[in-house]
Amino acid sequence: MVFKQQLNEIIRSFGKGNWNEMQYSLKSLKHHEIATLLESSPPKARHFIWQLLDNETENRVLHHLNEEVRAEFLESMDTAELVAAAGDLDTDDFADILQQLPNTITQQVLRSMDAADRARVEAVLSYPEDSAGGLMNTDAITVRPRHLLELVLRYLRRQTDLPEMTDGLIVVNKNDEYVGVLALSKLLTTDPAVTVREVMNTEIEAIPVDMLDSDVAHIFTEQDLVSAPVVDKKGKLVGRITIDDVVDVIIEDADESILARAGLDLDEDTFAPIGKSTGRRAIWLGVNLVTAILAAAVINIFQDTIVKVVALAVLMPIVASMGGIAGTQTLTLVIRGLAMGHIGRANILWFLNREFIVALLNGLLWASLVAIGVAWIFDDAVLGYLIAIAMVMNIVIATLSGSLLPSILTRLGIDPALAGGVILTTITDIAGFFIFLGLASWTYA
Repeated sequence: MVFKQQLNEIIRSFGKGNWNEMQYSLKSLKHHEIATLLESSPPKARHFIWQLLDNETENRVLHHLNEEVRAEFLESMDTAELVAAAGDLDTDDFADILQQLPNTITQQVLRSMDAADRARVEAVLSYPEDSAGGLMNTDAITVRPRHLLELVLRYLRRQTDLPEMTDGLIVVNKNDEYVGVLALSKLLTTDPAVTVREVMNTEIEAIPVDMLDSDVAHIFTEQDLVSAPVVDKKGKLVGRITIDDVVDVIIEDADESILARAGLDLDEDTFAPIGKSTGRRAIWLGVNLVTAILAAAVINIFQDTIVKVVALAVLMPIVASMGGIAGTQTLTLVIRGLAMGHIGRANILWFLNREFIVALLNGLLWASLVAIGVAWIFDDAVLGYLIAIAMVMNIVIATLSGSLLPSILTRLGIDPALAGGVILTTITDIAGFFIFLGLASWTYA
């Protein structure tokens, strides 16, 4: 609540031209709060606020901005400024920024860095952004199994600082192969004369460097991890992943799932230019127009029947809507189940059977109520039977479609969160209209 008040005050200050007041207010904000402020401001105010920040704050804020807004500011930064940013950011965060730049500029920045920093960044850049390698940091502190805890403690005391989220030291052998983890709690509470081998935890499994970031998030969630070692195919330690990066993955996946249903990009800028926003949304509206035309074409086939029985035009939306809601419920449940690893080949048949029974029971319940209402309002019992049959059939079809679509789309390499809703709506509309109007055409012929 306090931050929202500060945000509103800063935006109002910009409108009134109170620059000194704005600069004073900015100093009281944290880096992620400044990022939120920039994303919440129109382009003109956004760039003015950016100019009020010092270089170190700019570098810290860059990490918290979404890709589209971040790209605006990266375009105005020269190589020296980008290299300076590397010193203020974690390796994985800086790698994320470099991936947004043209390859020529990325190479210039890398050549301008010292050898050690360049090697760390290039190690992360060599892996896909959505993999464990793209998430990891290369700042892990390693120890050998034969080391005494006393030696480890002396080494740590000589350090000016420890990497963030350090809850344990990673144990490797002479070949840098992962062996286990020495928890800091064990290190501090155990006799210093004991060796690392005697107290290290060998049950913590390392994360393969090519594992998808979504799978990494599941492991962290299930095992309540703060950090985890990352290894290559030979078992050699290449870095570690920390919980802050995993939380970002979870939030991004959740945002993507919500925005995808409306055809919006994960990094959609709330205050993007009119032309850019219009172009993006026009594509999605065009796709939906095609599906609407298909549904209209089905209705057109039965226009003579609709002319005879005008009540059909009033009742058609009920059939399509009920199917759409039932299908969406199942589709959402399946996408979530697949994402969390709850649904697979072993239990998909049981799930389909359960969803079929649920759909049938719900269909019979609401179809009966609607049939009674239609028969009473339109004084036509036959029409009541027709809409009841159409509702039950469409709800069942929609539910089965919602159950199967995510798996089918995933196999085709299509994101079910993005395309599932549109395809499902098309199926429920066409099926609902065709069944209801087809039955009416046959009955009232």
